[in-house]
Amino acid sequence: MMPSVEVQKAIRARLVGASAVVALVPAANILDRHKRPVPYPSIILGEGQAVDEGSDVGRLRVRVYSELHLWTLEPSFELAATVAGKVHSALFAPRLDLGAGFHCADCKVSSARFLRDPSGDVAHVVVTVETLVHGVAA
Repeated sequence: MMPSVEVQKAIRARLVGASAVVALVPAANILDRHKRPVPYPSIILGEGQAVDEGSDVGRLRVRVYSELHLWTLEPSFELAATVAGKVHSALFAPRLDLGAGFHCADCKVSSARFLRDPSGDVAHVVVTVETLVHGVAA
């Protein structure tokens, strides 16, 4: 199994299980999908990338970059920024549970980009999460 898939599942599980997040975004609107339209408010698990850390001969360390797209229907970023803060807090601690094959060495929100929609009705925040994954040797 690719570590990026396990990280994505763990991030969704953490967000769905975080009462502060689901108080703002219903668990049913925290999705891994590419379909439009998105429900408002929502958190869409988006693009990802896995990069070999190159720091060990066994090639067991991988840094996974995950993008979360936060969508709200509002003329400002007030709710979207609040959701981004709750996502940050939810992912801060404890470490993500990645199952039997992988260990989460670190997980952090490394950036949040606030994007304006031309319509003026939608707020879009792209949150980038970096997870350092260490494979468990069989």
